[in-house]
Amino acid sequence: QVSLVESGGGLVQAGDSLRLVCKATGRPFSSYTMAWFRQAPGNEREFVAGISWSGGGTTYGDSVRARFFISRDNVKNTVSLQMSSLKPEDTAVYSCAARLGGAITDTVSDYAYWGHGTQVTVSS
Repeated sequence: QVSLVESGGGLVQAGDSLRLVCKATGRPFSSYTMAWFRQAPGNEREFVAGISWSGGGTTYGDSVRARFFISRDNVKNTVSLQMSSLKPEDTAVYSCAARLGGAITDTVSDYAYWGHGTQVTVSS
């Protein structure tokens, strides 16, 4: 089992950058495929980005590709999401999620472990 805690959210202006970090504790971190999802009020949870256990494979949602970058540090047990050129429509609660083994997927139910999330608000 793994516990996840996100940090780094906040209020920024359109065009700014922000870095989110998810810290994992518990089972060896490198056992997990990791992902970031986001959920805006009234919307379903949306896949943002995912990264394989080694960090060698990444996948991005269409709305963030070329603006966001996911990375992980298997020594520090963290996964990060570097967000740039932020837009008001990026406003959401961002949560990290872990999947024991398996490929990166964009399906919420494939991830068994979730953090509580961190709020990102982008003003226009």
